[in-house]
Amino acid sequence: MAEQSHNKAVPVRAAQYVRMSTEHQKYSTENQSDAILQYALNKGYEIVDTYEDKGRSGLNVEGRSGLQCLLSDVENGTTNFSVVLVYDISRWGRFQDSDESAYYEYLCKRAGIRIEYCAEQFENDGSISSTIVKTVKRAMAGEYSRELSTKVFAGQCRLVELGYRQGGQAGYGLRRLLIDEKGIPKGILKRGERKSLQTDRVILTHGPQDEVDTVCWMYQVFTQGHMNERQIAEYLNDQGILTDLHHPWSRATIHQVLTNEKYIGNNVYNRSSGKLKRTRTNNPVEMWVRCKGAFDAIVDIETFDTAQSIIEERNRRFTDDQMLECLVKLLNKHGSLSGFIIDETDGIPSSGAYRNRFGSLIRAYKKVGFTPERDYRYIEINKHLRGLHPELVQETISKIEELGGQVSISQRAGLLTINNEFTASLILSRCQETKAGSLRWNIRLESSLKPDITIAVRMAYNNKEALDYYLLPSIDTISSRLRLAEDNGINLDIYRFDNLDYLYRLARRVNLKEVV
Repeated sequence: MAEQSHNKAVPVRAAQYVRMSTEHQKYSTENQSDAILQYALNKGYEIVDTYEDKGRSGLNVEGRSGLQCLLSDVENGTTNFSVVLVYDISRWGRFQDSDESAYYEYLCKRAGIRIEYCAEQFENDGSISSTIVKTVKRAMAGEYSRELSTKVFAGQCRLVELGYRQGGQAGYGLRRLLIDEKGIPKGILKRGERKSLQTDRVILTHGPQDEVDTVCWMYQVFTQGHMNERQIAEYLNDQGILTDLHHPWSRATIHQVLTNEKYIGNNVYNRSSGKLKRTRTNNPVEMWVRCKGAFDAIVDIETFDTAQSIIEERNRRFTDDQMLECLVKLLNKHGSLSGFIIDETDGIPSSGAYRNRFGSLIRAYKKVGFTPERDYRYIEINKHLRGLHPELVQETISKIEELGGQVSISQRAGLLTINNEFTASLILSRCQETKAGSLRWNIRLESSLKPDITIAVRMAYNNKEALDYYLLPSIDTISSRLRLAEDNGINLDIYRFDNLDYLYRLARRVNLKEVV
């Protein structure tokens, strides 16, 4: 008698991909997972892996470590599933080019892995009808983001025209004041703080009196011809007066103070655009959104206009050929060109003037035969940081040992093992200045080392000393790459410290007599 098989059917192995932006609670990753699980049970699937992107826009694949990891596993053939379950097409992405969405799905299909959308009313079976519906839905997902962007932008412009501040730091001499819906002040917002109530608004108000006096002094000595931007910066640095971000002054930062309309009380918005993850571009003045007299002015209009006239006349007196000749001289002197080099050089137009005259700095560079393939100043900074890193590591080890702790270090990998209890890795992040004058720090975590705590040292503006420290626990770190701004919100800044005293307290060994 033939032997009967009693083996049960092997369930189809599936992975789930979930993504949550910030648009609506119904798209929370928990709700998506619940719906996907129910779908899998009905289909007889077993979910064996999860790829997740929390708080990530679906406009492109950048920054979506979950989707990137999924695609990487698929292309490398390291998956252990044959189906990827997604809540709906919009969770796969609101790509502005629907072909991009289709391409990522095709990569999975080519590897023998199909995508199933659990909440859609069609089977993703490759039929003509499903292909048509899917194409329309992809276009609708992208159009939703475009419509939402337009509505948000219109709302922001309306608030600006009413005199309310829309993002960004206040600037030297000013502070952000939180007010309620009736205009009653609620308090000054510190760095990193944001309004918590939807009905609250933010306006600018005067900062400390010494900062206000310094701004007035800047305009006075500049408009009366006593000092230019560089001389003002050098004087303030010699006096020990720092910017509101506690950085030394530079020609560029002085120039920003002397050209920003907020110092005469104007609220200006839309100087540049970068909607839907597109490349940020500077907008012409006629596209700016402006509310005059929104805040209390620090400088009177006549003085401000005089400063602008001096700057414009300084730029106007140069012909195109003369401006290019200045670039040639700078190139011969420094061996390279950058906005920073231009803005720190006296007697020539600012980098903004070159952008306005030639359309962009790159176009101006090409006219003098320079292609910015490498930033040599960047190389020098990196050389300095490589020398500084072992010094900071040794300083950290010595401090812990002074407190009775024990530290062993893997010389090859640089991983610190502290008291045989936890591991730590120390990395330095150079300070970079954007074209708009904002500061950014890129942090790449040592994923191969897998430390319990990453000590990320943010370098100051001059990249010579530490600005502050982020103690990033691996348990709360999702992405291996972070891009920090000057303020990063409570989710990140909760890990920010002015020094490493907190780490030293963790590592400190306490004598039993002290406990008793």
